[in-house]
Amino acid sequence: MKAVQYRSVGAAPEVVTVPDPEPGPGQVLLKVTAAGVCHSDIAVMSMPAERLSFPLPLTLGHEGVGTVAALGAGVTGLTEGEPVAVYGPWGCGNCAKCAEGKENYCLRATELGIRPPGLGAPGAMAEYMVVDSPRHLVPLGGLDPVRAVPLTDAGLTPYHAIKRSLGKLTPGSTAVVIGTGGLGHVAIQLLRAMTAARVIALDVTEEKLALARSVGAHETVRSDASAPARVRELTGGVGAQVVLDFVGAPPTTAAAGAMAAVEGDVTIVGLGGGTLAVGFGTLPYEVSVASPYWGTRAELIEVLDLARAGAVDVHVETYGIDEAPLAYERLHSGRINGRAVILPNG
Repeated sequence: MKAVQYRSVGAAPEVVTVPDPEPGPGQVLLKVTAAGVCHSDIAVMSMPAERLSFPLPLTLGHEGVGTVAALGAGVTGLTEGEPVAVYGPWGCGNCAKCAEGKENYCLRATELGIRPPGLGAPGAMAEYMVVDSPRHLVPLGGLDPVRAVPLTDAGLTPYHAIKRSLGKLTPGSTAVVIGTGGLGHVAIQLLRAMTAARVIALDVTEEKLALARSVGAHETVRSDASAPARVRELTGGVGAQVVLDFVGAPPTTAAAGAMAAVEGDVTIVGLGGGTLAVGFGTLPYEVSVASPYWGTRAELIEVLDLARAGAVDVHVETYGIDEAPLAYERLHSGRINGRAVILPNG
C-alpha cells in the first residue's frame, strides 16, 4: 500500500510503498477514507534527533477517518464497512485518567511506550491503518468523512480548550482567537455555538481574517505589535476574558498575556515554542495560563454531535496521497486556508 512517511531526521515527507498491515488480537484494520494534515506533524519533523522519542520511519497522520476493513481476534461491537473516526490520543485504558475517558492525559503512556497514530505509531496517511483498540473508534453517524476528519484534532482540541473556560464566556464577555487556521477557524465556530461571547479573531493575512469573519468572528484584528492595544480598545479597556492562542509562538503568547482581562484565562494551544511568565505583577490579577493537550473520548463524541447539528463545518482543501508532500509544503508556508485533507484511497 501507499503511505506518507517521515523517514529521516530533517527530511521532507515521502510517499512510499509499504506492506499492507494486518490487525492483531484486539485490533481493528481501517481502510482510510481521509487523513488530516496538521502543524503538529511539521513540529515533529522539525525536532532534532535527540528529541525524537520514537523510531523512524513514521507513517504520518494523527487525524483519521475510515471504514472497518477487518477485525482482529476478540473484537466485537463493530462491523466491516462501518464508517468510523479515530480518537487519536491513545492511552493505557486502565489508569485513573483513562478511567475518566481522558486518555489524552494517560498517566502511563510514556512508561508503556504508547504513542498516538502519526505521532509515534503508524498513522492514517496511508491506504490502511491499524487501530490498537475498538475503544479508539467513534461512529461517524452520517457525517461527510472528508469534512469530519479534522474534527478529531482541529475540532476536538479547541473544543476541550473552550470547555475549560465556559464559566467565563458569559454574555458580555470577549473571547480572542489568535491564529485562524485549521484549529482557529473551528474554534470561532465552537465559541459561537457554545457561548454568548463576542469573538475577536487575530491573524497575519487578510485571507485568513476573511475566513474568520465568514465562520462567525464578530471582529478581526491584524496580529501584530498593535494587536493587544486594539483588543483593549474594542473591550473598553477591560481586555478579553478568554484568550485562545493557536499559534503559541513567542510574539503571540506575549500578546495573549497583554490582552487578557483580570481573572481571565489564557490557553496556549499552538506549538510555536512560546511561553508566558506567571507571577505577581506580570499579568493582570488572577489570570490563569494553561497548555492543554487534545481532548477526551467523550468530547470527541460531543464535537461530532455538534457537526451533525450543523454548528461546525471545517473549511477543507483536498489532496491525493501522492500530493501529500505538496500539502505539507503549502501548510508550512502558510498557504493552507483552513485544513488540508489527504484522500489515501481517493
